[in-house]
Amino acid sequence: MSMKRFRIVIWVAIVVVAGVLGWLTLEMTKTRQEIADGPYGVPFQLVSQDGKPITEQAFRGKPSALFFGFTHCPEVCPTTLFELDGWLAKVDPDGTKLNAYFVTVDPERDTPEIMGQYVSNVSKRIVGISGPPEKVADVIKGFRVYAKKVPLDEKEPNGDYTMDHTASVFLLDGGGRFAGTIAYEENPETAVKKLENLAKKG
Repeated sequence: MSMKRFRIVIWVAIVVVAGVLGWLTLEMTKTRQEIADGPYGVPFQLVSQDGKPITEQAFRGKPSALFFGFTHCPEVCPTTLFELDGWLAKVDPDGTKLNAYFVTVDPERDTPEIMGQYVSNVSKRIVGISGPPEKVADVIKGFRVYAKKVPLDEKEPNGDYTMDHTASVFLLDGGGRFAGTIAYEENPETAVKKLENLAKKG
């Protein structure tokens, strides 16, 4: 291959790569813009812990804290729910400024009744949400939550299991728009401050 032709090939490759990078940047920017401008997540029809239908409209009108987990969770979920309940008591003791929800990532075991029993042992402020597995799966995907079933015994993949999942609390403003997260083991003062700021976004 001549040097001139080699240079042409190199320049074509550079142009192609630049085009792909430009497209990716545009798509990422659009995604960020969609998250910033519109309600976060996807429309859904699930069931609250009291057995009543609940939709994405529950995340409108008042800022919300949203946590995805499961009732068989050994540490992360009960700790997060307990801490979230305490933070809510400090920031919004009357319950007039913020809503909070606990969405199961394990609907096969977490029926609405079980969610109600579990959550009520920890908080009167947080509402459990469950529903048909396929609908819950759509919500998990739509809210960009990681959740994966992990067998406790690799030799018995259909036996008992646990769930790996996103451990952050999602914060949504009064319009259902993404407003940040509270990380697992977040500094309590930082978490309270985030909720105080969220309460102002009704």
